[in-house]
Amino acid sequence: MTQGINQSRRNLFSRRKSNVTRPPWSKTDQEFTDNCTRCDKCISVCETQIIKRGEGGFPEIDFTKNECTFCKQCVEVCPEPVFDDTAVLPWTIVASIKDSCLTAKGVWCQSCKDACDPRAISFIMAVGQVPKPVIDIDACTGCGACVSPCPTDAILIGHPS
Repeated sequence: MTQGINQSRRNLFSRRKSNVTRPPWSKTDQEFTDNCTRCDKCISVCETQIIKRGEGGFPEIDFTKNECTFCKQCVEVCPEPVFDDTAVLPWTIVASIKDSCLTAKGVWCQSCKDACDPRAISFIMAVGQVPKPVIDIDACTGCGACVSPCPTDAILIGHPS
C-alpha cells in the first residue's frame, strides 16, 4: 500500500507542462522531457531562433520571434532520443484566429495571409464588411509564419480542437 502511495506522489510531482510546443518531430512531451538533457544544442542551431529555454530549461518553440522552416537541424544536432522519424509530419499543430483579430473590429488587415507560404490562410469577402480570415487546416503546416506579423497577437498555434 505504501509503495502505491509513494508512486502516486512521484507521478504527481513529475507531471510537466504539456501545453507548450516542443521542436518539430519531438516525441510526446513526457518522452521528450524524460530524455532531454537540456544541453541547448537545438537552441543554438535553430536557424530562425525560435527554440528557447522554457519551463525547467526544456526547449520549446516561441513563434512570436519567427517561424519554423523545418530545416531539421534541431533533430540532427540532438544526441538524445527525443525526436521521431523526420519522414512523418513534424507536428499536428495548426493556426487559429482569436477574437482579437483586427477584422473582427472592422479593420482591413491581411498580414497573416501575406506571411503564409503554404497559402493556408484566405479571406472571405462579404458585402459591407472587411474580409474575414479562414484557415485551411489541411494546408496549415503549423510553421508559425503568421504569428509574428499579426499586430494584435490574434494568431494561436496549437492542437486543433
